[in-house]
Amino acid sequence: MKKVLFPAVIAASILSFYNCKDNTSSEEKNLTKEITFKKEGELQLLKAENDSIIASLDIEVADDEYQTQTGLMYRNSLGKDQGMLFVFNDMQRRSFYMKNTKIPLDIIYLNAEKEIVSIQKNAKPFDETSLPSEAASQYVLEVNAGLAEAWQLATGDRIRFSTTN
Repeated sequence: MKKVLFPAVIAASILSFYNCKDNTSSEEKNLTKEITFKKEGELQLLKAENDSIIASLDIEVADDEYQTQTGLMYRNSLGKDQGMLFVFNDMQRRSFYMKNTKIPLDIIYLNAEKEIVSIQKNAKPFDETSLPSEAASQYVLEVNAGLAEAWQLATGDRIRFSTTN
């Protein structure tokens, strides 16, 4: 009897341990974990006429395929003095959308000379409508919705930035 009972107890213990294991996938865990801002540089917005500083921001930089595809998706907040700068290798017409993005944004398109060529204001969270640039761009800056208006940004205004990498 002891020879049968002991293996049965061991098997039951193993099965109960296995059934208590967290079966949540790593992807599901990542979606529920809050993604926080990581400062990777600083950026200044400059008025076209006189190079006066309109605003200074801490930036996160998206410069590889994964980062540019993900952007600010799944974020719960973005500080008023924070933004995400997308850096591409070439100039072309670009289009962004707000899939899985919880924060309303202004999307600022800039050419290779870092001059604003187009602004999409007040992009709505989770909206998958295409938000294209009006001209070719190499950089895209995302900030909280309403800031482009508050800063009175216009075509021709520009940016300068430095990264900590």
